[in-house]
Amino acid sequence: MGKEKTHINIVVIGHVDSGKSTTTGHLIYKCGGIDKRTIEKFEKEAAEMGKGSFKYAWVLDKLKAERERGITIDISLWKFETSKYYVTIIDAPGHRDFIKNMITGTSQADCAVLIVAAGVGEFEAGISKNGQTREHALLAYTLGVKQLIVGVNKMDSTEPPYSQKRYEEIVKEVSTYIKKIGYNPDTVAFVPISGWNGDNMLEPSSNMPWFKGWKVTRKDGNASGTTLLEALDCILPPTRPTDKPLRLPLQDVYKIGGIGTVPVGRVETGVLKPGMVVTFAPVNVTTEVKSVEMHHEALSEALPGDNVGFNVKNVSVKDVRRGNVAGDSKNDPPMEAAGFTAQVIILNHPGQISAGYAPVLDCHTAHIACKFAELKEKIDRRSGKKLEDGPKFLKSGDAAIVDMIPGKPMCVESFSDYPPLGRFAVRDMRQTVAVGVIKAVDKKAGGAGKVTKSAQKAQKAK
Repeated sequence: MGKEKTHINIVVIGHVDSGKSTTTGHLIYKCGGIDKRTIEKFEKEAAEMGKGSFKYAWVLDKLKAERERGITIDISLWKFETSKYYVTIIDAPGHRDFIKNMITGTSQADCAVLIVAAGVGEFEAGISKNGQTREHALLAYTLGVKQLIVGVNKMDSTEPPYSQKRYEEIVKEVSTYIKKIGYNPDTVAFVPISGWNGDNMLEPSSNMPWFKGWKVTRKDGNASGTTLLEALDCILPPTRPTDKPLRLPLQDVYKIGGIGTVPVGRVETGVLKPGMVVTFAPVNVTTEVKSVEMHHEALSEALPGDNVGFNVKNVSVKDVRRGNVAGDSKNDPPMEAAGFTAQVIILNHPGQISAGYAPVLDCHTAHIACKFAELKEKIDRRSGKKLEDGPKFLKSGDAAIVDMIPGKPMCVESFSDYPPLGRFAVRDMRQTVAVGVIKAVDKKAGGAGKVTKSAQKAQKAK
């Protein structure tokens, strides 16, 4: 894949039977990274298993099964192209750790694609009060995924097939529903599709002559089109935060013979360059970056989204670890958080959560137990308006402002300053019980900390 198209990330949400896999499979199959050989192999297997009609979902199931078994699939399989973009599907729900991945995710989604099923009775089931759809959409919105596309799927199985009346009824319902979450329906493309038959997926459907196309109105430019592919093409490209100070959460630290210590991670904000003097938080170690490389090639700079390894001088592998954050020592360097205030939404907790609860938080690459020190106020999930002061406990469905204290030193940031370091998943009983966004951080001034010789030299030289 060349450099000429912008990369964007999408997340696909919707009820389990909405046809997400078929729709996603169709796009990957027709515009994507799966080679002909693999497709032929899948088709043959599908036929042998009596799935001869070959659902596109089969492609996705195969990929998913392999991904679930921990075989890292060649990621290009989860990519497809539009005329403007390379699109990566970050994760499709149904994957066990969907919610956790969406939050600590290696990348933020630029747009969510909500698939709803138009079939008789199906739409109602998917959108009912306890529907997962509602939760996923709310989650996407809370985590800052502000663009949305709605695919009204299975138009071939309405009563009668391809019913305009049914489509309009669903658009009206979904508009009300996404508006409650916080999306503005005028900015959302609604497309009647059949992921199975291919109607309005890549080409306009002859089965719905009544459909005059979708339109979106937004301050960054209006757009219109007919197909789902065109709607994806009209996603507003993300602005990558190169102008912010550097934040690079470490995924791993390697010791490489003849080179030394090499921390590895993804640049979330800012730019990393050789010669820079970086500070690692919360360990408070400062040193010079000797070199930066990606895929075994030396870089003169690493930008947001780049997964890189960088060689640091006079720092042992014991000094820094996964979950630490690297930043520019001269430009808002990262610091340890003594505590922080967050807005949390309780998703599914069997009991009640009260002050003193200390589950594990997954925030960027850190995985640390944090205590709910004080429940400050219960709020409305959508508007953020205060409902009650100092609640005694929280239960599933509640949203609240809480003060949290990490059990071990950790580095986090407010969501408004550094989004990827300001959202977290609360894990307990092997599942995600809550999600949160950090409102404010009480930073612990670290004193001098360890400043390596090479850092001192580099600082003098400047």
